[in-house]
Formats: sequence, C-alpha cells, structure tokens
Amino acid sequence: MSQQQVDEETPLLRPVQQQKSRTPLPWRQFSIILFLQLAEPLTSQVITPFAPQLIRDIGITDGDETRVGYYVGLMHSLFFATQALTVLHWSRISDHIGRKPVILTGLFGLSLSMYCFGLSRTFLGLVLSRALNGALNGNIGVIKSMMVEITDSPSSLAQAYAYMPIAWSSGGTIGPLIGGSLSRPADRFPNIFGDSQLMKTYPYFLPCAVPATFSILAWIVTFFFLQETVPTRVTLWSLLKEESHGHSIPVKGTVTPTGSTDSLSTEDTPQHAKADDSKPLPLRSLFIPRVIIAAGNYAALSFLDIAFRAVQPLFFATPLELGGLGLDPPHIGNILATYGVINGLFQVFFFADLHDRFGSKTIYSVSMAVGIPMIITLPILNAVARVQGLSLMVWAIVGLQLALSMILNLGYSCVFIYIAAASPNQASLGATNGIAQLGVSIARTIGPASATSMFSLSIENPHHAWMVYYYLISLVCIGICISLLLPRQLWKR
Repeated sequence: MSQQQVDEETPLLRPVQQQKSRTPLPWRQFSIILFLQLAEPLTSQVITPFAPQLIRDIGITDGDETRVGYYVGLMHSLFFATQALTVLHWSRISDHIGRKPVILTGLFGLSLSMYCFGLSRTFLGLVLSRALNGALNGNIGVIKSMMVEITDSPSSLAQAYAYMPIAWSSGGTIGPLIGGSLSRPADRFPNIFGDSQLMKTYPYFLPCAVPATFSILAWIVTFFFLQETVPTRVTLWSLLKEESHGHSIPVKGTVTPTGSTDSLSTEDTPQHAKADDSKPLPLRSLFIPRVIIAAGNYAALSFLDIAFRAVQPLFFATPLELGGLGLDPPHIGNILATYGVINGLFQVFFFADLHDRFGSKTIYSVSMAVGIPMIITLPILNAVARVQGLSLMVWAIVGLQLALSMILNLGYSCVFIYIAAASPNQASLGATNGIAQLGVSIARTIGPASATSMFSLSIENPHHAWMVYYYLISLVCIGICISLLLPRQLWKR
C-alpha cells in the first residue's frame, strides 16, 4: 500500500470528492470589461513602430544615432514610472468611491494624453504626455478587482482570467499595425492626406488619434453600460474630507454579504477586518504576509517577462556574428504577431481546464521553471544558425521558444487568482490589487532598461557574451525561490 505524504497543510478530515460545475460568467458585464482592457495596450503599443523616427524628427539627438535608443527607452519607461507613483492611490480610491469613476478618469487620461502626444513637437511635450498617461491611468488594478467581483467561485475566476490575454494580445497586435501604417500619412497616402496641413505639421497625430478616439468610445460604453460592483460608496469630497482629518470613512448604501463564515480564515487577517467585511482597511493593514507574497510573485514574473520581451526582438535583429539571429523587421513582426494570437487562444481554450486539474500552485511553479529552457534557446539559436543558416531546425527552435513563452504566461492568471485570494476582505480588493500593481510598475520601469543594457554589454565584449543570459536566468531563479512561498491551497478570507 502506498504511503501518502502528510505535512502541516494536509487537512485532518478529507473532504468528499465531487465534481464541481463551473459557474457561467456574466457575459454582458464581462465582455464590457474585456473591451475596456483593449484601450491600454492600444495606447502603449501604437507608438512602438514610429518612436525611433519620432525621436530623430524632433532633433533632440542632434543626429547621433547611438542616442536614439536611450530616448526611446526613456519615453517607454515614463508611463510605468508615473503609474507606479499613482496606481496604488487610484486602487484605494476605487474601494471607497467605486470602480466606475476611477475607470472613467483613467480612460479620459488615456484619450487626452494620446491626443497631446500626437500634437507634441518637442521632447518635453512627449515626456509630459507619457507622464500624464501613466499618472491618470489606474485602470489595471481596478479592472482586475471588478473581474473578481463579478465572479463567484475560483473556477469561474480562472475561466475569466483565461480571457485576459485575448484583450492584451489583440491590443498588442493591432496597436503596432496602426502605428506603422498610419504614421506620416501625408507621405504614405498623398491622394488622401497630401493637402492636409495638419498631417504635414503633425505627422504622428493620426496613429495617436485612433487609440485616443477608441478610449473616448470606451468611456461612453463605461458610462452607460458598465455596472458598479462596489456596493458601499462615499463621495470623493467626503473621502478627501475624512482623510484630511484622519478619521475613518463612513460608508453608505446596502451592505451585501460576501460569504459564510466557513470560508473565512483568521490567518494573517487584521482583527477589524473580521469585524466588518464591508469597509476598506487602512493601507498599513494590507501589508500582511500573504499580500506581500502574492504581490512579490507578480512582480518577479513581470520582471522576468518584460526583460525577456525586451531582449527577444533585439536578439532576432542582431547580426549572427554578434550573437543574434539577423532577421529583418518583417520576419520579427510576423513572429511576434503570431505569438500574440496563438498565446491568446491557448490561454482561452486551455487555462481554465488546466487550472481545474492541477491548481494554481502547480501551474505557476511550472510556468516559472520553463523560463530557464526558454532563455537557453537564445544562444542555441545563434549556434545552430551559424552552422546551418536559417534552416528548418532554427525555425523549429523558434517555435519551441514561443511555446515555452506561452507556458510562462500561464503564470499571470495563476498569480491574479492568488492576489484576489490574498485580500483581507472584499472591500479592500482594489487596494490589494494596487499594491501588487505598484510592484509590477516598478519592475516594468527597470526591467527593459536593465535587460537591454546587459544585452548591449554582451555583444560589445566577446568575453561577456553570456552575461545577458546569466542575468535572465538569475531572474528565473529568484522567481522560483519566491514561488516556494505560495501555498498549495488558496488563502481564505
């Protein structure tokens, strides 16, 4: 007879095994949330194709091509840097005044900043536009909170998170297509825009205006059709008044129960959270071990992912003799676009079933561990291409790399579920997501610059050729160590 492993997490009474049916998603509200999520990847990715030429056109580099990458990187990082300063505050405010006002403010900020970006003719104007974009946009954490609030079980939550990559993959694919095809329209489409002085003076306004106008459309949809999910709310004026006096904030409205006491655990939960589940907790009460563990894993996964995403296209574009693959931009674009589409479909069709079968801990641990072979495919690609050229074997290894990347991305949905479970009470869900998003914004500010700097150092000095790979693998090892802190069973409130 086999001996089953028993540890401190093994329940004394074994529950009766039964097949749980998955609760259907509220598709009307859920589809609106997915639609709103398109706004951010559209606005962030639309500038990617024309950003280098835009930097050259405004003349800040004085013709020095080696400085173009620096200013492009700075422009991209500004969004996450300013978002890191404000995202926690927006998320906390949404716990008090409701999700809908904060989302409306974020969409307004996205639209205004993109119109300003397209009309900017100086680097200072670009900087202020990107800073405004990040500062006014706290929608990431708020929308994740809404997704938790419209679902009523872990299985349906897993199904909901499985659809998130569809919005990001679609926006990440459509955005660069808009930016590349609509930039400098007076030159590209002289029959239509050749006589437009506006398009000649502001050659990048049109591609920026498309996602800006989409954000206006999303604002209208939100205002008229999105339902508020926070049952107890106060006005912004009351919130500011009470905060300034240092008093607790009274709530108004009908308090809805969030579940039976059987589903609540006293572990790591502040005493006053157990007393009243309807009131958002003070910020200091949220810095408990389970919130820190969930947020730390989210930051570690995001740091690794965005660092690899920054190095991957550089590796593809770098000549063979310098350690890359020597692909041209169309090939690189096709690879990334194909990955975006397949990754979104893979998450939708497989994540929920995999989660039901293996659980969040197992999937997250595996997704983090595949980072090591995913990174090792980079030097292997270069070695094979040096011998065989762009052979079938090279493309097979590229396909393997993309497949491992899809497995890595399964970790996002798992960590979102952990973050939702880590919130001490339902009313503090927004602030909990804000804490997690704060760490991710910092990681996404540092990650690309650090990884691309390591890549530059690796190709400059043959003795340091593997330094970027050591760096990326060290990020995987850190992520694996942090993942060991996650429990096998989700935390209970």
